[in-house]
Parts: sequence; structure tokens; C-alpha cells
Amino acid sequence: MVLRTRAPPVAGFIEPCLPSPALWPPSAPGWLHEIKHDGFRLMVLREGERVRLFTRRGFDFSARYPLIPAPALPVDSFLIDGEAVACGADGLPSSNLVRYRRCDDAVFLYALDLLAIEGQDLRQKPIEERKGSLASLLRKGHAGLQLTDHLQLAGPLVFEHACKLGLEGIVSKRAGSPYRSGRSADWIKSKNAASEAVRREREEDWGHRTTWGR
Repeated sequence: MVLRTRAPPVAGFIEPCLPSPALWPPSAPGWLHEIKHDGFRLMVLREGERVRLFTRRGFDFSARYPLIPAPALPVDSFLIDGEAVACGADGLPSSNLVRYRRCDDAVFLYALDLLAIEGQDLRQKPIEERKGSLASLLRKGHAGLQLTDHLQLAGPLVFEHACKLGLEGIVSKRAGSPYRSGRSADWIKSKNAASEAVRREREEDWGHRTTWGR
């Protein structure tokens, strides 16, 4: 079996920023805290009337999720970093629904960041400015593209409430930081150990180790 790890380079594609794991979120001021959704990372690239969806490794998933492309947005080009999500009967996101393609038509995107718009590269702009531009772009609302908002409260407090709601956890992003591809210390993820997503990760990791450990 041949394992594909990365697609050939595509013009306009940018490798996403990946949060560094931590047991507990930062408690100091100067951080923006977002809900971590149990989904599938996607980059949404629009060029004129054409909208393409790329995985974090650069594979083209444009044909999978008809709700996400948004030609009605009032710009000719953009690149949005986000999380493709489908919600179960309990209203919580579950990546298994996306992973096993049980409801492609209902998958939508929680937009996390705006990397470029109308040919302008925004990656060196502070995160607050990028998120402000993203909020303006999505202000009229769209079924397939929804803004991921943030809180500037104490990280542990936001994390505690996310855990109580049964969510996967939170991602804390350093205020004023630019966007950098790859693993970043400016983005920190804190996961809820009791969530479905984390339990699934533990089970899959155990299954992988026992299979290859024989």
C-alpha cells in the first residue's frame, strides 16, 4: 500500500498554522480563546467564480462539500483557514460524520482566519486585524461559512466552560501575532479529556500500537 502524505503544490495554497498541544490554556492576558471544533481542517480558496477546498496537506476536496463554496460573497478572491464540521443529534460537532462521509451535504465551515483577500496577503497582519476582516467578509451570514468568534477572558475559565458543554476544548491564540504555517507556539490547543474526540484519539492510538506491536 502506498501512503500519500502530501499533494503536489497548488498555486494559492498555503499550509495551515497548527496549534501546539498543552494540558492547560494560558491564563495571562494577551490571548484570544476560541472553541476547538471536532472537525476536519480545510483551506478555502476563491479565485473569481471558482472556489476550491484543500485539506491541510493540500489535497483537493472541492467536490465533497457543496454548502461551503460561497460565490455570493462580495469579493473576487480570498483564502480562508477553517474547520469543516458536521453536528450530530446532540448538536455537537463530530469529525466521524465528516471522516466517514455520512453527511457531505450538511458539512459547513467554521472560519478561523483570513489569510488573503483581493490579492492582498494578510499573514503578517495581527490576528485581531485578520479576524476583523474575516468578520466583515462574513457579516451577512452564509449557511456554509460561519465565523468562529473568540473570547478575551481568562483561558482556564473559557476552557472550563467548553469542557462542561462537552466540546473538544479550546485553541488560544496570541494577540498581535502573524500567521505562520506549520506548528506554532502562538497557537495553543487544550483538549477536554472527557470529550468524544479525545476518547476516539486514545482508542485509535491504542489500536494502532497494538496492531503494529504484534
